[in-house]
Amino acid sequence: MTAAGRGDEPVPPADAVRAAPPVRPTPLLLQGQDYLFRSQPKNLDFQEQVHKLGMVDEGDGSPVPCVLVLARAADMEMNELSIALAERGIRMARIDADRSTDLPLTVYTDQPLLELDRWLLRPLLVWRRHFELASIPVEPGTLAGAYAVDQWGAVANWLASRGDWAHVNPSRATAHLDRLTQLSDAAAFGLRVPRTAVTTRPGRTRPGGARCIVKTSGRHLLEPRPGMQHGLFPRPLETSRAGDVPESAPVIVQEYVPSETELRVFVVGEECLAFQVDKLDPAQLWVDPGAVRVSPVDVPRGLADRLLALARHWRLQVAAFDLLVAGGDHVFLEVNVNCDWRWFEHRAGDDRVSQAVHGWVAARFKELLGAGKGR
Repeated sequence: MTAAGRGDEPVPPADAVRAAPPVRPTPLLLQGQDYLFRSQPKNLDFQEQVHKLGMVDEGDGSPVPCVLVLARAADMEMNELSIALAERGIRMARIDADRSTDLPLTVYTDQPLLELDRWLLRPLLVWRRHFELASIPVEPGTLAGAYAVDQWGAVANWLASRGDWAHVNPSRATAHLDRLTQLSDAAAFGLRVPRTAVTTRPGRTRPGGARCIVKTSGRHLLEPRPGMQHGLFPRPLETSRAGDVPESAPVIVQEYVPSETELRVFVVGEECLAFQVDKLDPAQLWVDPGAVRVSPVDVPRGLADRLLALARHWRLQVAAFDLLVAGGDHVFLEVNVNCDWRWFEHRAGDDRVSQAVHGWVAARFKELLGAGKGR
């Protein structure tokens, strides 16, 4: 016998014994999700390329009025906007989050001017879209990475809210426009909304008392590493999977509303442009887009009035509303501020939204230029 009691193996000291941490189940919205999008930081912007190739007149050194976009390289809506504005003789410049770590940028605080590469620019209209801090190409978990993300976060927020140029969907108004605020505001404006709860125990929560849908309370796409986006899409609540173990973070649980179809309504300025979206599953838009049928439709006048009123209330100039059509009624689901429209247009063979966005941005730019904002 040894001092340890029996055998030849010593007993570890008491302070070395640690209970194994409990194994948490995979969060509901990460179960069975195999959507992965690889976003490449490749420059596809027409205006940026022709300027870098020296194919544009250098000018006399005076500040050039421009539309400034804060985005990421894969934002094809903004790549298309760059071409449309070039055709109208309007300069567009961009700051992409996933190409930001080697960017030659100086922003003046006492004048509404910035230097981007060798160009002196005077932004008249600023649009922040898909400028996700998670896409900044730094090593996660490092001090240098945390430093770059924090600095860019502060500067991007300032650029997107600075008062001496105009904004599309100003961040001061939209920064706190979460899904729960959207639902309460939509109900206040006369739209029907699903019964909803926010909970860490979805297995014991049944708004409406029957079938339910689980949704993220945050973003639809997570980017744990730069350029690698994982989807968090709505899914039916399965009690067998939910159990009674708390989720690691609150999720949204909504009553399931049987519907004939869905609508995606794009608001561009004072115009509503809609597509009917027919799909079999809430996540099918992302995981099996080829099976989704999209067709252009008109927006009923009463619905258009409510959506335009909401957009004005939220100070949105370009946004997308998602609604169910149920028994002749329209049920509000959410509004998407960083909305993408090219996929819907491609599926429907209809480019009305692109034309409306390009026209609205150009008209707003010329309005600001005519008001003397370009000096």
